[in-house]
Amino acid sequence: MLAKRIIPCLDVSGGRVVKGVHFLDLKDAGDPVELGHRYYREGADELVFLDITATVEKRKTVVDWVKRVADSIFIPFTVGGGIGTVGQVHDLLRAGADKVSINSAAVRNPDLLREASRAFGSQCIVLAVDAKRAQASWEVFINGGRVATERDAIEWIRQGEELGVGEILLTSMDYDGTQEGYDLKLLRAVSECIRIPVIASGGAGAPEHLLEALEAGADAVLAASIFHYDQYSIAEVKEYLARNSVIVRTQSKISEFRIQNPE
Repeated sequence: MLAKRIIPCLDVSGGRVVKGVHFLDLKDAGDPVELGHRYYREGADELVFLDITATVEKRKTVVDWVKRVADSIFIPFTVGGGIGTVGQVHDLLRAGADKVSINSAAVRNPDLLREASRAFGSQCIVLAVDAKRAQASWEVFINGGRVATERDAIEWIRQGEELGVGEILLTSMDYDGTQEGYDLKLLRAVSECIRIPVIASGGAGAPEHLLEALEAGADAVLAASIFHYDQYSIAEVKEYLARNSVIVRTQSKISEFRIQNPE
């Protein structure tokens, strides 16, 4: 059985890491390279960097800080934001990113997912989906959560798998930044309809929230606020998960790392 992954998420705007609630009221949280290196040292399994205003501001994700991150860490990291061509995917992978996350441009041009997956391999292409509850289902939003698409999130994710993406980065807009837990109904619905890994995002406020998301079918959990503002360390989260029989990766190796509860 594969180890579950703990992935700090760094939303980047103007070259700085920011954090908000429901994609709004953004506050500065630090330098992306410094935070990325810190999480690498603390035992993160991967990192995700999302340039959350790149699409809105109609600019490309800044390659400069991607190169600086690649020079400072030795774990996989994903970069997303403002990516609309196969050429841009190439540039980011060449700069040192291990995976590229595509969101708004894929909704407008689904063939981009097929082209990028064929060019670089499914393992390099992540479909990011920002979903918001719409009656009995969930609707896809784009442009940093600012534009509704009337597209059903579950159907879109199924299509993304068919187009060749290797992973889904699933963010609940309803829960994002609330620290009240992930949208477990959304997670279950997505996990049950596809075979590729799902990364849960939006709502982590405590280690038990990450456990609930993994039990709901997520293969990895993304978190921001609990790490950025030192509420919990990555080691504390992994120890909690291990105590609850979740297989996690230690800093030295992948192991079952199950800690017996004290008598």
